[in-house]
Amino acid sequence: MPDLTEFRAALDGESFHPGSPGYEAIRRPVNAAYRETRPRLVVRCRSVSDVVATITYAAATGDRVVPRGGGHCFAGRSSTDGIVLDLSSLDGVSVADDGLATIHAGARLGEVYSALHIYGRTLPAGCGASVGIAGLTLGGGIGLLGRKYGLTCDRLVGAQVVLADGSVVECDHDREPDLFWALRGAGGGQFGVVTALRFDTVPEPTTTRIEARWSGIALDELAAAWQAWAPDAPDELTVNLTLVSEPGTPVQAVLFGASTLGEETTRELLRGFTDQAADIDLRADLPYSRLKDTFADLDPRELPERALRIRSEFFSHALSGSTLASLLTQLDEPRTVGRRELAFTAMGGAYNRLAEDATAFAHRGERFLLEHIADAADPWACRSWATAHAEGSGRVYPNFPDPDLGDGAAAYHAGNYPRLAAIKNAYDPRRFFDFPQAI
Repeated sequence: MPDLTEFRAALDGESFHPGSPGYEAIRRPVNAAYRETRPRLVVRCRSVSDVVATITYAAATGDRVVPRGGGHCFAGRSSTDGIVLDLSSLDGVSVADDGLATIHAGARLGEVYSALHIYGRTLPAGCGASVGIAGLTLGGGIGLLGRKYGLTCDRLVGAQVVLADGSVVECDHDREPDLFWALRGAGGGQFGVVTALRFDTVPEPTTTRIEARWSGIALDELAAAWQAWAPDAPDELTVNLTLVSEPGTPVQAVLFGASTLGEETTRELLRGFTDQAADIDLRADLPYSRLKDTFADLDPRELPERALRIRSEFFSHALSGSTLASLLTQLDEPRTVGRRELAFTAMGGAYNRLAEDATAFAHRGERFLLEHIADAADPWACRSWATAHAEGSGRVYPNFPDPDLGDGAAAYHAGNYPRLAAIKNAYDPRRFFDFPQAI
């Protein structure tokens, strides 16, 4: 077996093993559901050569190695009992005069938005400040600018990748084009370890923030109206809806989103959705980077101590009245503990203007995404998902991996799976980067 002491001495970064100072703090992913996993080794990489050395070492020892950018993975794929590649120190962001940004794989969204803001640029990406840019991009990347500018991966123009044999390749439309195609939406960690990403950024817009909270209203009517309206709203407007149930209190509807339009135009468009538009709080003239910070408390995935169970699916048609009624009944059933959420995210717009095979992200004809979010011990999430699944498209967002799926290949990748399987065989024939439901 390779000498661990020699390996650690050759690193630019640091390594941590059980019992060493700092191990307990660095081993834990953000997702509290997987906090008990104990890696044999965590390597905090400070250079691409550290990534290469660790992959070479893991191949020799037979350890599984997984990269960690943000550590939010729903299926725990950013931790292992083998070796974790902690990329958090590879977090540089640089922007060229033409707006092309190079962002290293350890950068998190809060850092990315702040760095791009200096140049008057941004990316269509998610709300969670601690979410890693690499994982988000490689699985697609849905956010409040997506209906106007597309997925985060749609702005990706190149990447640096360390392959299973330790070689470092640059990929884009002209170099390693199959690998580049696969990286845009097939999920992270399947083909190699991405160490840097290059993006065609967009001008940072001024936005109008949208938020409302209601209880004691006809939730079935509100959800039905949202399904009919939000996916077809102008691209400049993204409005999402979450129904929140806490024990002993009425279900609350939380409406949130943003537009790149002015306050009055935004409110007028909202009147097409609900006659309660006057009760919606609008805050105009917010730079996009500041807008993102104001939504941090609305994302349950940003609560570090809450172990969550999340199941989800895309929908190409509105839910029937009977299914929606059943979902609402289950959501509000009597219990003593446990917060539950049904979260509707609007698709449409620029998300759906590419062909399904233009990138690895295959879900280009969906109207909305529905998440069922609960504490990990609450069986409601699975029951609620099964109720909605009868009318779902069978498609699942790769960034929301679901260990309970029967056929992950079809759900995550649909008709793109055969090409992805061929690319996997070409770049990782020995399945070094395999995990449950890997391609």
